[in-house]
Amino acid sequence: MAASIVSQYVCPSVLSPVQTEVSTSRPHASAYEIITGQILTELERGEVPWRKPWRTLPPANLITKKPYRGINVFLLALQGYGSQFWLTFNQAKQLGGNVRKGEHGTKIVFWKFYETEATDGEIEERKFAFLRYFTVFNLEQTEGLKALLELPPAFPIESAESIVGGMPNPPAFEQDSRASYIPSQDVVTMPSRTAFASQEEYYSTLFHELAHATGHEKRLGRDGFDAPQQFGSESYSREELIAEMGSAMLCGVAGIEQCTIANSAAYLKSWIARLKADSKLVISAASAAQKAADYIRGEMKDSPSMSGESHAS
Repeated sequence: MAASIVSQYVCPSVLSPVQTEVSTSRPHASAYEIITGQILTELERGEVPWRKPWRTLPPANLITKKPYRGINVFLLALQGYGSQFWLTFNQAKQLGGNVRKGEHGTKIVFWKFYETEATDGEIEERKFAFLRYFTVFNLEQTEGLKALLELPPAFPIESAESIVGGMPNPPAFEQDSRASYIPSQDVVTMPSRTAFASQEEYYSTLFHELAHATGHEKRLGRDGFDAPQQFGSESYSREELIAEMGSAMLCGVAGIEQCTIANSAAYLKSWIARLKADSKLVISAASAAQKAADYIRGEMKDSPSMSGESHAS
């Protein structure tokens, strides 16, 4: 869900932070305005292809390096780990490591074929087979294996981590192969930290999903948020714009925007063709994005969750 604005519809005056409807009386308001201006500048530079900030490599066995096949590809890829390698409990022990206590494995299946002797003495493979399964663990679920050194570093960024940890009334979190927010469950799903090209991109993506979560009725109750939204519709696109601009603003507060702003602008531009001409769209979305960013930072004093009201005003 995102909204974007076509560069030819952006008036030069919109590029001036002074022209936006973002209140300067709130903390970090100037940072929000600066980020909004940077996004508009990036949008006017031309087409920049968006790239997914996390990688999805085909799952493979750590010992044989052979990729898994069939349904196992989906069973393993959906777990959302950064490493593509998997192994059994015994394989981890054989390599001098072990599976971390409390980790849960993933079941994969294989067909076991049997040979039998035909009536004429020839050996033939039976026409049917038995479906078997066994449990494997991702490399990230293990300890003591040198192969773990191949994983990219995933050190938390303190300034960004404090924003995430300080969000009032946060949604639940689950690991998944996709980054998404599920309103019906009030759950944010994210791939593993190690699946991202950088930690800045990890937080940018997480901020995006948390900005979506602020639209829930138990938080800001954004207008139309709970209504069914068709992919690519104007309402869907506007919500995406709010979430991505909110993410960019939070990246600015955390001091990591220089590593993420270009990709944020490219993501917003990808929705341009789906939006109607509206020169005020980016301004209204920026205002809603600021409210989302304020909420995540605990600076909204009149939201439903903080005032005890059942609906947003």
